[in-house]
Amino acid sequence: MSSNGGGRQRRIVVTGAAQGIGRGAVERFLGEGDSVLGVDLNGQKLAEIEPLGADTLVADLADPEQRRTVVEAAEGCDGLVNAAGIIMLKALDDVTVEDWRLLVQVNVESIFFLCQGIGPTMPPDSAIVNLSSSSGKLTSTTEAAVYGATKCMILSVTRSFAYHLAQIPVRVNAICPGIVDTPMQVKVLAEVAPLRGMTPQQLSDAREQVVPLKRASTPAEISGLISFLLGPDSAYMTGQAINHTGGMVMW
Repeated sequence: MSSNGGGRQRRIVVTGAAQGIGRGAVERFLGEGDSVLGVDLNGQKLAEIEPLGADTLVADLADPEQRRTVVEAAEGCDGLVNAAGIIMLKALDDVTVEDWRLLVQVNVESIFFLCQGIGPTMPPDSAIVNLSSSSGKLTSTTEAAVYGATKCMILSVTRSFAYHLAQIPVRVNAICPGIVDTPMQVKVLAEVAPLRGMTPQQLSDAREQVVPLKRASTPAEISGLISFLLGPDSAYMTGQAINHTGGMVMW
């Protein structure tokens, strides 16, 4: 049965659906009986969710024309999960204008225009979840400064659309994950560790030590929170930036 509480099968659109948090969300919603459209640039990985029952759409969300294709395919959906995003890891002094523009284009521009295009077509009591990051609040990983800036921007975009779409009403919330066992996390450890003169395992251990619960999260755990935010039990929540950090960030 769909988790919307009314028995009708919902249609959920998930970007970044090929792996990580997006893939976890796809699996969660399919398990709850929803219809899912998974969107990702990586067609090969995206095809892996088709045998699970998901529809798929290969699209580069940084491209306005391809974004329009997604907006058209997602029209009238009951839930939108914006999980697509990229990270770039560099010393602050090495960041270029091109680096900045690429991450803003992929991580922020895509979410803004998907919310703009899809949100007004959604039925009343639908919801959008945008994946931000603890990096949008806590900037201790300076090698990810541009990524963190984009994740902070996502929180502002989320609040703006929460106001704008409340008249329907469509709710818009953000999740700020901390350390999560995903391919992106593997990339962070592999690329930041040498910049700090450490091994990936040493960096991983050091990062988990600053988490009060002393461990990383899993995509499945975050998908549970996403499900809650798209469901009726969060019907009075909008414009929120919810931490999922094991206590690493508490504000």
